[in-house]
Amino acid sequence: MSKVRFFVLTSVLALCGCTMIPKYKRPEAPVAAQYPGASQTNAGFAASELGWSNFFSDERLKQLIDLALVNNRDLRVAVLNVEQSRAQYRITRSASFPTVDASGSFTRSYYGVASGQSVASTSGAAAVASPSGIYSSQWSANIGTTAYELDLFGHVRSLNSQALEKYLATAEARRDAQITLVSEVATEYFTLRQLEEQLQVARQTLAAVEESYRLNKASFDAGEHTELDLRTAEGQVQSARINILTYERQHAEAVNYLVLLVGQPLPENLPAPRAFDDTNLVSVVPAGLPSELLQRRPDILEAEHTLKAANANVGAARAAFFPTISLTASMGTTSSQLNQLFGTGTGLWSFSPQISVPIFTGGQNRADLDSAKAGARIEVANYEKAIQTAFREVADALADRGSYREQLPPQRALANAQQRRFDLATLRYRQGEDTYLNVLSAQQDLYSAQQGLVQLQFNILSADIALYKSLGGGWK
Repeated sequence: MSKVRFFVLTSVLALCGCTMIPKYKRPEAPVAAQYPGASQTNAGFAASELGWSNFFSDERLKQLIDLALVNNRDLRVAVLNVEQSRAQYRITRSASFPTVDASGSFTRSYYGVASGQSVASTSGAAAVASPSGIYSSQWSANIGTTAYELDLFGHVRSLNSQALEKYLATAEARRDAQITLVSEVATEYFTLRQLEEQLQVARQTLAAVEESYRLNKASFDAGEHTELDLRTAEGQVQSARINILTYERQHAEAVNYLVLLVGQPLPENLPAPRAFDDTNLVSVVPAGLPSELLQRRPDILEAEHTLKAANANVGAARAAFFPTISLTASMGTTSSQLNQLFGTGTGLWSFSPQISVPIFTGGQNRADLDSAKAGARIEVANYEKAIQTAFREVADALADRGSYREQLPPQRALANAQQRRFDLATLRYRQGEDTYLNVLSAQQDLYSAQQGLVQLQFNILSADIALYKSLGGGWK
């Protein structure tokens, strides 16, 4: 009866045991309370609450993102990592419960006996004498637990907490992988659309300079213009062809990268894309406050869970300085006859507690604790760096978005002015009032202004996507 009471008492102590995990306190965010140059950033809805299907309005892009979320291999690995981490947590958590095993056995023995020698009893086993010896049989059935650790000082619970935080960190890494994938697909899609627009400008330029070359060739053959004008026009044609080949190569590479992100060849039945200069291709989202990033950015949450896991590891290292108590217990029955195995008088039981006290470990426990504390300090620094990185990404995206949008009207005005200049220079040249060098200069500046306008439109879209991603958008 006293042993039963001891077992109950130790079980209660195990449930009420202390823990050595240091009390967690979230480090202060090492960033300013507001983004540089931002005002009323806390107004409106949060970007993390805006689903990507609502943020993007191009149906062609939406279908590509849908395909990527199903087929992208990097995201698939991230999902499998979560499953693996969850299973590892379950394995670690199972140490909190005793393992109960059932066993049964049958033993058939033979004892050789010399002629005329007397035979002693075989401990209740069924014995059958023969001229040359004795045969005996024994049946047994047992159920019990082996080396179950009583978690008096929180060692097992510390390991459980560590495994749980690692699992939660992996889950946040999976969210971050999806957010990154959504932004990468969108950015690469608009890169492709940008190259298509640039190709169109390059082909229009080629058509214009080929017409100029044809007119210069006719004038040269008629003796009206010099060979210098002819060769200048010819150089324009070759430059335009080179530009087209360059953009075609970049376009092919962009398609290949988009296929990699999507995880399959691009379908042929995709919806038609919206115009590249459509001002409503993406939604405008408010930045919010830096403090809100702590709950919205999965990479920050991942870093915090990793910090908590390191904190729990300190608790496990501290618990190693204290005694370890384990229990081995079993009960069962034994009989010489199978039909009497569960009969009266066949029961047996055993109870074997064991305590292990660390006395001398050569400094290993102290070194493990120092290592765990250093690891926790490292994760504090990593957590703070994750916050600083997020702050910078949002601040950069805000600066880019504001600057690029302010640059758009003068860039359009520049393209219009250069178009007018080119038209006038061409007209004056054909009327014999100006040299072809002015036409060449005007054509080059027009081409640069047109390509700059396309690049600026892409930069605006890219900044909007970067801001959406940096605020934790793209998960829903």
